[in-house]
Amino acid sequence: MDYKNIKVPAGEKIGYADGKLQVPKNPIIPFFQGDGTGPDIWRATRTVLDAAVAKAYDGKRKIAWCEVYAGLEAIKRYGKDTPLPEETLEAFTEFRVSIKGPLTTPVGGFKYVCLVCAAEQNDVDGKRPDVCVKCGSEWVTPRFRSINVAIRQKLDLYACVRPVRWLKGVPSVVKHPEKLDIVIFRENTEDVYSGIEFEHGTPEQKKVYEFLTKEMGKKFRPDSGIGIKPISVTGTKRLVRMAIQYALEHKRESVTIMHKGNIQKFTEGAFRDWGYELAKKEFRDRIVTEAELWDDHNGKMPAGKLLIKDRIADQTFQQLLLRPDEYSVIATPNLNGDYVSDAAVAQVGGLGVGPGANIGDGVAVFEATHGSAPKYTGKDCVNPCSLILSGVMMLEHMGWQEAADMTVAAIEQTIMNKTVTYDLERQMEGARKLKTSEFGAEIVKNMKAAVHA
Repeated sequence: MDYKNIKVPAGEKIGYADGKLQVPKNPIIPFFQGDGTGPDIWRATRTVLDAAVAKAYDGKRKIAWCEVYAGLEAIKRYGKDTPLPEETLEAFTEFRVSIKGPLTTPVGGFKYVCLVCAAEQNDVDGKRPDVCVKCGSEWVTPRFRSINVAIRQKLDLYACVRPVRWLKGVPSVVKHPEKLDIVIFRENTEDVYSGIEFEHGTPEQKKVYEFLTKEMGKKFRPDSGIGIKPISVTGTKRLVRMAIQYALEHKRESVTIMHKGNIQKFTEGAFRDWGYELAKKEFRDRIVTEAELWDDHNGKMPAGKLLIKDRIADQTFQQLLLRPDEYSVIATPNLNGDYVSDAAVAQVGGLGVGPGANIGDGVAVFEATHGSAPKYTGKDCVNPCSLILSGVMMLEHMGWQEAADMTVAAIEQTIMNKTVTYDLERQMEGARKLKTSEFGAEIVKNMKAAVHA
């Protein structure tokens, strides 16, 4: 299709048939660099990914990068009220596999946000500020909920997938970080992230309050902000289905349904019940539930079967610290998944080494899991591993496993050599501090050639 500001490079589109991607040797892959530190980490990431593909396949495969826009760059090109252009979403859909840097997300109740420094502000003399009151930038835009959430919801990228495992050499706060090797499947479109909220003091809040108290008989304080938490059969089952399929394909030992169903019985409790229902109906001959394990198999796992179990959310947090090797794949509602993925990655080095992806049926967007860190903008100092490892996930998703494995091995070698960015250098005795760009170059230097067709 024709795009206004997007220049499509020479290459081929990734296809999709029978539930599987059809990846050519020169796929067109959209990307945007992101806000704040995004351009720095993107440059390092692209350097590493291009080198890995070239070395792994002796130049016979190559990614045709297609720049699209969101956040600050989109506002510069499309206007101050357009942090997420429609044609960016159209490109993500058309080309099926994309990667993105971090974006600024407003936090409070202010009317405007600066896309350069993330400062939030209100009207000045009753009008939109001409420039940011903090940094003087002209890139002040009306407050938006979250570009990241909008991408997930508009493209129906219903699974946020976050693998969490230790990279050799990364400093950790726990004694045995190598015991944690999990993949979290977080439902991505429902729960409190649906954005159904009613601000205290508004006519809408009053209507909802009166309905819930007078017609439904519920009791709570009238001076409350009100949020709605939808969790559906559809959203639950497709998320659990993807988690089970992943576990079977990658020969994982178990899928844990993580929930808070002991308190929220008709949302998270239902998530648990619908998850078991899906597992039994669609994967009956390949799974065994934890109850069946003890009732029918004396606690001994049948050969070749996948264990389906569930755990309360707070219990899961504790056990990921005390008995991390008992977990393999976790499927969970949106808010739980947000919390547990960040807590888990803290055990293996923090968000700087945490990759992520948003995946739907035939469309996937890979992303850095940390924020834009605007105070480090342009300083070429932050750790790019989160985005590089998200690129590794992207290569795996495309079936380019050789390039993915080469990248991981080179990252580990670089870290074990103690040639790292400042966040790791300050934790490692005798380490040499590198710039973001230098760290990317060092990873490329440590790649060992392994040519595949």
